[in-house]
Amino acid sequence: MNGSRLVATGHYQPARILTNDELADLVDTSDEWITQRVGIRTRHVAAPDETVADLARHAAAKALAASGLAPSAVDLLLVATCTQTERAPNVASRVAAALGVPAAALVDVGVSCSGFTHALALADHAIKAGAATNALVVGADRMTAVTDWTDRTTCVLTGDGAGAAVLTAAAQAEVGPVVWGSAPELGSAVRIEGTPTRFSQDGQTVYRWATTRLPEIARRACERGGVRPADLAAVVLHQANLRIIEPVAQRIGAVNAVVARDVVESGNTSAASVPLALSKLLEQGTVPSGAPMLLFGFGGNLSYAGMVVRCP
Repeated sequence: MNGSRLVATGHYQPARILTNDELADLVDTSDEWITQRVGIRTRHVAAPDETVADLARHAAAKALAASGLAPSAVDLLLVATCTQTERAPNVASRVAAALGVPAAALVDVGVSCSGFTHALALADHAIKAGAATNALVVGADRMTAVTDWTDRTTCVLTGDGAGAAVLTAAAQAEVGPVVWGSAPELGSAVRIEGTPTRFSQDGQTVYRWATTRLPEIARRACERGGVRPADLAAVVLHQANLRIIEPVAQRIGAVNAVVARDVVESGNTSAASVPLALSKLLEQGTVPSGAPMLLFGFGGNLSYAGMVVRCP
């Protein structure tokens, strides 16, 4: 086997939906202010007893069922998250126990908003190296648990959810190669820290970095994947802010691609955003099987990871 391929996806969002009008009762904001500045209209909020592992488990179960693989076939399980509260057992271990995955390697990946695409690349590398055959990769975050509901610049952004994907060994590589890296000198622009732990950011720094640096990096990911941007069928960027997603997608040159805009209804779900948006896009059936898609995560640290993946 020379590579890996994406065979299935799945996603999960909590039942509770928080609207912009409801947020306007908490802080000095409005539906018009939020939609003009970030494009978000609603976001999902986990129940008090819903953990990150619960979110991840639901999405992983759906992806695994769609793949047709038995839990015993999974030999690598990675969960990308930055909002887990427990250190051990890790989230991947909790998901494996819940799904009946018996003996897989279990790894949590903590690269915040680009965590899923980092984890997907790691799974692809493990499969190419012969260290795994079937990998279950999950992105899950409960961002509302670390939200400062008195800060109108950040509380309007966050949501909860999870997305998952199954990779399996393939004769021809249909994932990657990844282009990844970081700008650690700007890493403090996105923070989840303190007691109590809270999310904060320097929004203008993130916006300038994303809109000026990332398009060229994304085009490099297309080049490494052997695809011209104009030939992409879909572009799934980290769902941070519609004012970032739309100009970055335009500057990549993906003129014929469907651009995921799940941020409008889901908000910023950090590591969950790329797989959540991808799973919804594939569920809609708008991307032909075998067509090239660009998956590109970016955000905290400031880190990024992007690759071209063929649609299952």
